[in-house]
Amino acid sequence: MSETIKDSDWSVSEIRAAVDAYLKMLALELSGQKFVKTVENLALREASLPTRTKGSVEFRMQNISTVLMKMDREFIKGYKPAKNVGSNVEQLIRAALTERGVQPGDPTAPTADEQTLERRAAALQKQKIKEPPKGIKKPKRAASSGTVYVRDPEVRAWVRNEAEGHCDGCGEPAPFQKLGLPYLEVHHVKPLAEKGSDQVTNAVALCPNCHRRCHHSSDSEEFTASLYKKVTRLIPE
Repeated sequence: MSETIKDSDWSVSEIRAAVDAYLKMLALELSGQKFVKTVENLALREASLPTRTKGSVEFRMQNISTVLMKMDREFIKGYKPAKNVGSNVEQLIRAALTERGVQPGDPTAPTADEQTLERRAAALQKQKIKEPPKGIKKPKRAASSGTVYVRDPEVRAWVRNEAEGHCDGCGEPAPFQKLGLPYLEVHHVKPLAEKGSDQVTNAVALCPNCHRRCHHSSDSEEFTASLYKKVTRLIPE
């Protein structure tokens, strides 16, 4: 089997076969069922992709994750999105996903997944939301091994933009950048676990140090009280 065959451009039928296998695994993951990637990889190559290597199939799965991420859809956690996807490959993957009923998601939709929340909030931040978002008055607890809540990416984006790159607690500039934006953590003044809301009237943008201070310092109550004086939009709950 020549390297030329292995590395040649994928055909439409090959892309479709990869997408079908991917969606099958995604459905299992979302329903809490387990699967073995190496086993699925081998089965796919034996059935539909006999000229492809294990590595090339793995990379194609990462490509599919990238496209799903751009479409704001769930993707398999074990297939980290590839940084670069060729435009032709991306179009073929999008077409195959669309044929199978996968449509773009809502980038403003609330989510309990931290990575998805952060990605959506960063994208919304760059759009510069003008009006304060409504947010979620009573965030619902999501099914998880830990305690996580469904949150609004628009709230996270708006609160960070209002801070203009400076911590609402100490007033210092954000310590570094992430995704091309000043890194500030959004803190709920009344914790969600204590039935606090996920609304701009209960959220501030803090540097990591001030955020930890709110949760762990001996003067956390005094520091939290000071936030109400510094950030006038805050309303005690």
